[in-house]
Amino acid sequence: MIFLKTIKEKNKDFLKKENIIFFICSIVIFFIDRITKLKILSNFSDKTFFINDYLNIDLIWNIGIGFGFLSTDSSLIYSLVSILICLVILFLIYAMVLAQKVDKLIYSIIIGGALGNFYDRLTYKAVPDFIDLHYNNFHWFTFNVADIFITFGILIFVIRGFFVKS
Repeated sequence: MIFLKTIKEKNKDFLKKENIIFFICSIVIFFIDRITKLKILSNFSDKTFFINDYLNIDLIWNIGIGFGFLSTDSSLIYSLVSILICLVILFLIYAMVLAQKVDKLIYSIIIGGALGNFYDRLTYKAVPDFIDLHYNNFHWFTFNVADIFITFGILIFVIRGFFVKS
């Protein structure tokens, strides 16, 4: 009985106006990512587009998680990693609902990017990465707009943890 009462209370938290606003923020980030990926997928193929001495557009398909980590041809491992990513996204949504306003913004940024990449995992069975930063022959990992939001959100979260005491 207490458990059901707790779930009802959390449902009320979930539907608070401020939470809806941050969910909308996540959805906007998701669509920004989708638009950039659709533009790249429709205009680029296997060719590298050189923008300047430090930036290329180079479409690659990432079947792993961040920076190609856990890339494998095994559909079982791919599916398990995808399930794990889904659980992490659900946990982040739950954490966002319970968090304070500033943290809600941080979580919504991370969730928006994570949803963008998760959508690609489900749709394409891989994530299109296309931003290639480099200096001479040193190339950073190729990434996409969702990765930028995820990284930005995590950096803010870590920096906030160092400087803001609860």
